[in-house]
Amino acid sequence: MKFDASLLVHKLEEMPALAEFADEAGFDGIWTFETSHEPFLPLVLAAEHSSRVSLGTSIAVAFPRSPTILAQIAWDLARFSKGRFILGLGTQVKGHNERRFGVKWEKPVEKIREVILAIRAVWDCWQNRTRLNFQGTFFKLTLMTPFFSQEPHEYSRIPIFVAGVNRRMCQLSGELCEGFHAHPLHSVRYLRERVLPSIEVGLTQSGRERKSIELSSSIFVVPTDDPKAAAYEAEIREQVSFYASTPPYRPVFDLEGWGEIADRLKGLAARGEWNAMPGLITDEILERFAVRGTWAELPDRVLKKYDGLLDRVSYYFPLVPGANESKWRATVKGFKR
Repeated sequence: MKFDASLLVHKLEEMPALAEFADEAGFDGIWTFETSHEPFLPLVLAAEHSSRVSLGTSIAVAFPRSPTILAQIAWDLARFSKGRFILGLGTQVKGHNERRFGVKWEKPVEKIREVILAIRAVWDCWQNRTRLNFQGTFFKLTLMTPFFSQEPHEYSRIPIFVAGVNRRMCQLSGELCEGFHAHPLHSVRYLRERVLPSIEVGLTQSGRERKSIELSSSIFVVPTDDPKAAAYEAEIREQVSFYASTPPYRPVFDLEGWGEIADRLKGLAARGEWNAMPGLITDEILERFAVRGTWAELPDRVLKKYDGLLDRVSYYFPLVPGANESKWRATVKGFKR
């Protein structure tokens, strides 16, 4: 199992040191996120200050950007990193698309399928000098003059990961993608009974095998011997309560028999009673979604929990400059055993 670093980088000036440490300490990859900051810019610095780790987005929101813009960014990052870049895309939810990004929400699975196919059409145009002629329902791309065309390079096979929760998105990843970002709000049962079978359907449709795709996830962990253990646990309760209040993530709670709690969380969120929500996340729920143990114990416990389910993981809390460096090094070694 690969062990990656999650980077919620808010200051670009911190990125070089973080990338150097992750590269030297033996992490397999680095993931950035589209939260309060843009996810691609830090990876330019990460590529410059590392030589080994993979560099990817987990995720970049797809629909506010055109397929051509995404193709350009990925093409440049793949070349600059010498083939280490992974384009991780997600749909986000309706409210964020319409009210935060100001873009139309329409048939997300069908639309992100077109985004992926259109990106690859642009890449093929650049690499093989084919005529750009992508004709879809949502996108029609037919113009690529020499002035606007990128040069071919040897790192043109850029992996695409998609994030999702529901059956159709999982199936799409198995059919079209090199990887799948499982949402942090998952249980072992959900991965085994819902995610993996749906991915297998997509793999069968495309004539591929399970080894053709990597399943990745940022997972909730509580290092119980860390001075910030209580804060980590409180943050997990907050995050789980927030995710469970959102309809797209309801199926995870339904499968585990906590649909009534999801309804109560949704009601609290609708009334803006955010502070009351974490209190509904019981110890039983926390145990189902998070891995607890000392820093030294966590690698073995994670490996045991996700054996056969995930191919690469990162801890949900981020790598921070100068913090817990010896413990991170030991953690990386724990995953390499």
